[in-house]
Amino acid sequence: MTKEIIKIEALKREFTMGSETVHALRGIDFTINQGEFVTIMGSSGSGKSTLLNILGCLDQPTAGSYKIDSVLVKNLSRNQLATIRNEKIGFIFQSYNLLARTSAIENVELPLLYNSKVSTEERRERAINALKMVGLGDRMDHTPAQLSGGQQQRVAIARSLVNNPVMILADEATGNLDTRTSYEIMALFQELNKKGITITFVTHEPDIATFSNRTIVLKDGNIIQDYKNNKVLSAAQELAKLPQQDH
Repeated sequence: MTKEIIKIEALKREFTMGSETVHALRGIDFTINQGEFVTIMGSSGSGKSTLLNILGCLDQPTAGSYKIDSVLVKNLSRNQLATIRNEKIGFIFQSYNLLARTSAIENVELPLLYNSKVSTEERRERAINALKMVGLGDRMDHTPAQLSGGQQQRVAIARSLVNNPVMILADEATGNLDTRTSYEIMALFQELNKKGITITFVTHEPDIATFSNRTIVLKDGNIIQDYKNNKVLSAAQELAKLPQQDH
């Protein structure tokens, strides 16, 4: 039996702008199962940012229901929502959102500071393991300024993993990176996905979607496509095909 990580039913989100009602999401349905790597695509105005905020428990739908890991989000208090964000979702943003004067390992430890169940020793150990998973075992004491953009994004990915979330939620996570670094980051996401980590990746870049095993396309608040990707490209192989850069 596959475990449902996300279940969205008849989900609507409406905003009132002056006298107008904007229908950002018009009653959409989909399920994401454990171990899937899903890209959510759509141009600006399609509803994908609205959906991202609802998936991340940062916003509530106007109608319909959203369950994450069998928890119905609708009736939760602010504190309960914060707990879900902290323990069930690993966020990755386009702009990395790292603390500037803080070392990589301290940035990765951050989500665990709010988790009273985790001791200081375990927190440090989990952060070290997460940084090793993303290939930064030798950069733990570097601050963001001492790291390249791709390395900063790896720190952000390690930080998203440290709480053992049920899902990683990435928002345009390759948006600020050049092609080579984007492919390196996608190769890392594919490795994490092979380990069973569920990934929901919001992007507007079609080449990024070729690395996932399913794509949901939004337009004007509706899902216009939801398809399995039968020919998933290996980001590591695509990376190897890129012309070598001169250093």
